[in-house]
Amino acid sequence: MRVLFVHSEEDPPSKEKPVLIQERVQFGISYISAVLRREGHETSLAVLTREAPEVLFDEVRSFDPSLVCFTGVYTEYLFLREVVRSLKRKRPDLFTVLGGPHATLNPMECAKESDFDAVCVGEGEYPALELVEQLESGRYPSGIANLVIKRPDGSLEVNPPRPFLEDLDSLPFPDREMWRRWLAIPDSRPSVLVGRGCPFACTYCSNHAIRRAAPGRYVRLRGPEGVVEELRDLKRRQPNIGEVYLEVETLGVDTDWALELCEKLKKFNSEMETPIFFGSNLRVTPGRDYSRLFQAFAESNFKFVNMGLESGSERIRREVLKRNYSNQDFVRAVRAAREHGLQVGIYNLVGLPTETRKEFMETVKMNRLCQPDWFLLSVFFPYPGTELHRRCEELGLLKRGLNHELERRKPALDLPGFSKLEIAACRTLFPLLVYGGHRPWREVLWLVALAQIHSDKRLIKLYKRLARLRDVVLNGGRDARAGRESA
Repeated sequence: MRVLFVHSEEDPPSKEKPVLIQERVQFGISYISAVLRREGHETSLAVLTREAPEVLFDEVRSFDPSLVCFTGVYTEYLFLREVVRSLKRKRPDLFTVLGGPHATLNPMECAKESDFDAVCVGEGEYPALELVEQLESGRYPSGIANLVIKRPDGSLEVNPPRPFLEDLDSLPFPDREMWRRWLAIPDSRPSVLVGRGCPFACTYCSNHAIRRAAPGRYVRLRGPEGVVEELRDLKRRQPNIGEVYLEVETLGVDTDWALELCEKLKKFNSEMETPIFFGSNLRVTPGRDYSRLFQAFAESNFKFVNMGLESGSERIRREVLKRNYSNQDFVRAVRAAREHGLQVGIYNLVGLPTETRKEFMETVKMNRLCQPDWFLLSVFFPYPGTELHRRCEELGLLKRGLNHELERRKPALDLPGFSKLEIAACRTLFPLLVYGGHRPWREVLWLVALAQIHSDKRLIKLYKRLARLRDVVLNGGRDARAGRESA
């Protein structure tokens, strides 16, 4: 059977190449595609943008699938809901299914208010395979665990969940090839997924809710040897690869496993003519000494580690986010990483429920003290189905609805004493507040300008037009020189 996957990008670099880098590759549909291909089915991918939703209809005409699988977070779901409505008007014979975090957190709402034929709750590899097998046999799908299926009479068949997949190494490597035609920078740094699930219960994240979607162990780690085998496969496909991001909620979830992984990575790199650099994510926990782990990182060619501070206010972290570590814990972890030659990136949030301007300045103070090699400052967005979304409702912060435009870049909440205008200004000026006096002013002001550009759709369009004009001028110059040389 032919199966078409659909992914969407709100702010693409271009309509033709809407996925900027390999780290934007979505693992869920990549693994599902790999499982289906292993069983002999054909798969393809369509990447949509707000400016070019018709790409889907072009792909449907050319690929002629029998099943179309969509994925998206909440803000993408709102766009895809309209797209599938148009698709079903043109091709009512196509069976459509929605998966992803929003579908898992709000399956009944998605099934009732949209034209999707089914909604997948939780992991989709084997529900998708079972769905394909039933469709291929000519049956109308029924009795597939993890799926809410819309029957022909309009009623909903709610099937029980299947346990979380225990053995991640039983899966084939994710299908990266289907993304290549959509990538603006195809040889950019790829990610390798080394585990699923998170042991923590941060209120702004979907993990605490997703872990309740199915029985079984939620936090699972791949065998280190399997990770290395995937790296070897990547190296065969991309011989010039120089860096890989090891994707996991926290590489410190199991120290013994992390140390074994580092040992395998070290051995792998010793066999390479040009070693690969690594980076990953680490969640700081109270009172922990990271020296041994960071030493192992350094010995296995880790270049950097990302750490989530989120807020410099211990009250916000403790009472709002359920992140129970002290500022001292965080600073110690950053210093330990630097002592072992690791670069450090810091994740931050602004515009959190009950946050004040003064508490945001504590975030600035912590970043200024740590001087991260880079940072990410996201504006808080209350995703439906998360604990913090419910708290926002209780506090009356959602009465005016949510602005879904440029999610996590534009303020979603007007807070008492911390307005949307102030939150937006804090996001824009954050590079100046953190790096002012520590880095060259030209660099700092450029970072401020980029923050402003990427929070305004009109400025984004202008920036892209200027970038395209620059490329035309530069390419034209090169073409002219090449013509002269050949003459």
